[in-house]
Amino acid sequence: MEVFHASASESPLLGEDMVEGMVDYEGCRVTRFKSGGWRSASFIIGVEMAERFAYYGITSNLISYLTGPLRQSTAMAAANVNAWLGVSSMLPLLGAFVADAYLGRFRIILFSSLLYVLGLGMLTISAIFPSPSLLHCQNTKKNSSCTPQFQIVFFFASLYLVALAQGGHKPCVQAFGADQFDAQNPDECKSKSSFFNWWYFAINGSVFISLWILNYIQDNFNWILGFGIPCISIVAALVVFLLGRKTYRYSSKQDNSNPFVRIAQVFVAAARNWRTTPSTAAVAKEEEAREPLPRHGTYQFEFLDKALAMVSNDQYGSDENWKMCSISQVEEAKVVLSLVPIWATCLMYGVVFAQSSTFFIKQGLTMDRSITSGFEIPPASLQSLIGAAIIVFIPIYDRIIVPIARAYTGKPSGITMLQRIGTGMFLSLISMVVAAIVEKERLKVARDSGLVDMPQVTLPMSVWWLVPQYVLFGISDVFTMVGLQEFFYDQVPNGLRSMGLSLYLSIFGIGNFLSSFLISVIEKETSRGGQDSWFANNLNRAHLDWFYWLLSGLSVIELVLYLYFSKSYIYNRASAI
Repeated sequence: MEVFHASASESPLLGEDMVEGMVDYEGCRVTRFKSGGWRSASFIIGVEMAERFAYYGITSNLISYLTGPLRQSTAMAAANVNAWLGVSSMLPLLGAFVADAYLGRFRIILFSSLLYVLGLGMLTISAIFPSPSLLHCQNTKKNSSCTPQFQIVFFFASLYLVALAQGGHKPCVQAFGADQFDAQNPDECKSKSSFFNWWYFAINGSVFISLWILNYIQDNFNWILGFGIPCISIVAALVVFLLGRKTYRYSSKQDNSNPFVRIAQVFVAAARNWRTTPSTAAVAKEEEAREPLPRHGTYQFEFLDKALAMVSNDQYGSDENWKMCSISQVEEAKVVLSLVPIWATCLMYGVVFAQSSTFFIKQGLTMDRSITSGFEIPPASLQSLIGAAIIVFIPIYDRIIVPIARAYTGKPSGITMLQRIGTGMFLSLISMVVAAIVEKERLKVARDSGLVDMPQVTLPMSVWWLVPQYVLFGISDVFTMVGLQEFFYDQVPNGLRSMGLSLYLSIFGIGNFLSSFLISVIEKETSRGGQDSWFANNLNRAHLDWFYWLLSGLSVIELVLYLYFSKSYIYNRASAI
């Protein structure tokens, strides 16, 4: 919800195609052909590419910096990385709340970009500090850092400032980009669906570059450049963002009420009026005055209709809004509540997604990674296979699959958003099955070669065996990841679209936490009696294949539940695609 107000004196010029609910940077109504569209979206996509380049330049190699220049133990570094990633995944909820309820997306993006520059600048300065000597560190306790306390505090203050900036930037930039297309216009509706595809294509291209270039600079040159280049990229992004300021469409704030308060009032009123029935007169009066409902034919969550009941004025105090709500408020609350089952049944996808940056890499570390006699693929760079699959498949999906599907279904996006998400979830299930089969083969090679107890020796098995599971991950992302972005943007009430995208991001944040919890429980249970656990340090004695089969089984259960809830889901009327 932007805080720009349309001027009351502005009236559409005769013959001009005005965009409803949108204003320009001066608060005046905008015409369709002079604002928004792909021109404005291109600026915003460029901003996000620079932000993802910077963010993954920090994230992908963070553990190397902690165990290298900061001299932290492996256990401490891993704990710090997990904590930072978890916080980074949940902070978008805060950023989205402030944007939707108070400041608007444009201002949050601007403020977050400035925070980003400050945080990355501080990280660059922290890299200038001299690293402790190995001799000094050898006299330090095993599980603690030998780095001076000030250096540690300064570094992590900088790091969490970056997390805070990312929390405001990530949910708002994509929502602001999608705002540049009018879902009520047939042509722009098609472009809006395509926007989410090309958005994901662009940011994965940026991540791919970051994984190869920045990681190489950090490992082979110095960390000052490794942190400084991301800082420069965010400065460039801020300049690009401001260049497009006059072309953007901004949501006009026609209702001064807080969208979060409006929805909260429904639940409070429904609880207060639990034993009453809706007033027929009140409902009829509201139906005459209200705008068209955001949903059609919904009879779900009828208990919230209690919020429509008329109660005596002296029963609960003087605040009418917390005693009786409008039908539009109740429908908004139902929309938000209907998203919960979809969100919950996608969490397992987040758990599966977490494996690509952990155990997949550990598998690759034991295998033959040589391309030529003098070059081996870095294990962390195997993640770029996911990005490569996405970059290749998105044009195929957008330019070939969608038009063919559109011809059969008549839907602008070819298939519905929930069908798209479900297809990707099925592919992620297949990727886990493939990963389990490949890992079983890897263990067989280790046994047949007599290398079970020699984990430091490279197995005579090519790392290219891992390509299918990485590629399947990438293709499933094109379906589920992009589908989730579009779904949680499109299906929430207009004033909560940044929050909708933060809900999509929280799936992967909670997925990481659930993955860590699941691994901890399995590690404890399978290592009883001194036996090797499923995640033994010697991967040749571990059983990652059993873990992958477990995830496959849980994914089947998740998919069945998802299909059950998605079958009864009712789309918003304006975007039932």
